[in-house]
Amino acid sequence: MEYYSITCGIDCIDTKRRLKEEISANMSERYDCTECKESLFGKKYILKEENPHCIKCYEALFSNTCEVCQLLISCTSKDLSYKERHWHSECFLCTKCSRSLVDRPFATKDETLMCVDCYSNEYSAKCHACLKTIMPGSKKMEHKGNSWHENCFTCNRCQQPIGTRSFVQKDTNNYCMPCYEKQFAQQCNHCKMPITTGGVNYRDQPWHKECFVCIGCKEQLANQRFTSRDDFAYCLNCFCNLFAKKCAYCTTPISGLGGSKYISFEQRQWHNDCFNCKKCCTSLVGRGFLTCKEDILCPDCGKDF
Repeated sequence: MEYYSITCGIDCIDTKRRLKEEISANMSERYDCTECKESLFGKKYILKEENPHCIKCYEALFSNTCEVCQLLISCTSKDLSYKERHWHSECFLCTKCSRSLVDRPFATKDETLMCVDCYSNEYSAKCHACLKTIMPGSKKMEHKGNSWHENCFTCNRCQQPIGTRSFVQKDTNNYCMPCYEKQFAQQCNHCKMPITTGGVNYRDQPWHKECFVCIGCKEQLANQRFTSRDDFAYCLNCFCNLFAKKCAYCTTPISGLGGSKYISFEQRQWHNDCFNCKKCCTSLVGRGFLTCKEDILCPDCGKDF
């Protein structure tokens, strides 16, 4: 924005004739406000896109309105703007403590201006350890809804900042992994390494989930049914294939686990569903039957033999 003034002063006087000519020329050339058409001769004015405006018209047309006092911000006043909003410098204040925000950092909440101190006290998180405000822009650590200053987020045992390292929370206290393993972690019965997460217990012994596997196929046994023999754990498939009796009819293993029933006769075994008459396929569970070599028959079909 540039201010201009038209005056009738003359730097030097040559002759009376020249003085009269210049005065006559100045009086004959008009220089008016683009809006109100009043002469700008001897007055201050402002150019807007090369069009001159008197101060009054310029302010009415182009000056911004202050957000606080709702008055026009005059050409001679400092216009402070933020996100298309405008203030007089004397109106640019913190809404909480009324301190001037001119040349100071500030924050906004729902379009309300606040100094950094007031904003922090009102809205910033409090450190879970020292209970002091975590100032905007400073680094903070967060876990399960709580916040810490970076230097306050420390291991409860060694008191060293945890930072971005792995840690374990126990009884509301945080421990870095080395300290947790030394103080609390059980050792896996198989690999003898500390168990920090995902452990299982078997016969009062702790195991890593990945270490507690079937002795046969090495598949993890956590979250599935298993059994044991001679202190070794087996998945059901391996146990049945290795130790279970075979059905005399379908030849697949009879596990007998989980309360499943089977029929046993003269060192032969059958699944309940497989114990049927060889000729008519009638179930013989709970009924009398006859044998003919390797076959079993119901009494009716056995008459033919």
